[in-house]
Amino acid sequence: MRIIVFGPPGSGKGTHSAILANTYGIPHVSTGDMFREHVAKCTKLGMEVEGYLRAGKYVPNDIVNRMVFERLDADDCKMGFVLDGYPRTWGQLIALDEEIKRRGWKIDAVVNLRVSEEVMIKRLSARRVCPKCNAIYHLINMPPKVDEICDVCGTAIIQREDDKPEVIKMRLKVYEEESSSLLKYYRERGLAVDVNADGTVEEVAMGIKKAIEELTSH
Repeated sequence: MRIIVFGPPGSGKGTHSAILANTYGIPHVSTGDMFREHVAKCTKLGMEVEGYLRAGKYVPNDIVNRMVFERLDADDCKMGFVLDGYPRTWGQLIALDEEIKRRGWKIDAVVNLRVSEEVMIKRLSARRVCPKCNAIYHLINMPPKVDEICDVCGTAIIQREDDKPEVIKMRLKVYEEESSSLLKYYRERGLAVDVNADGTVEEVAMGIKKAIEELTSH
């Protein structure tokens, strides 16, 4: 099973990508995780990526493509994968299409998680991060053991600037502008399914599983 997961900030994209990977016994391929891993290991790709991340810029398509395709070369991806955070641009989509065809593979499903602005703001505005070790918390769903203190390293946790309500609304607008043409492409090919992501993790996971089963059974 080869699945792509789309979703705006606060949709639970990372969480549900991990659940899908566990359900189907395939790897969860997250560009965000790969960026951090390459930077931490000081790989050649990591050094290229770090400069862009520090400057707050998008990592160029060619670098992201190389990193993803290198990951798809691994043995655990031969039977399938869940792509989280990729493709994000038209250039990445075209490159992925060509790479999938070159390998003789096909994308089975593209899951589009839809979340209301109200729920998105509620989820993200309660998120906190540790500025030292990058551990992530949620004041409602996953609070630290000691109020406002990181469980891992004891540092005071903070709210990211881009998790503040006024910024969240802008992030949603940018995401919708970026993703609309990509989703249209997959819809025209009968691969995209929309899933309401406003519910609990369990409810959304069930909705995703049902949507994929209905799509792939035809």
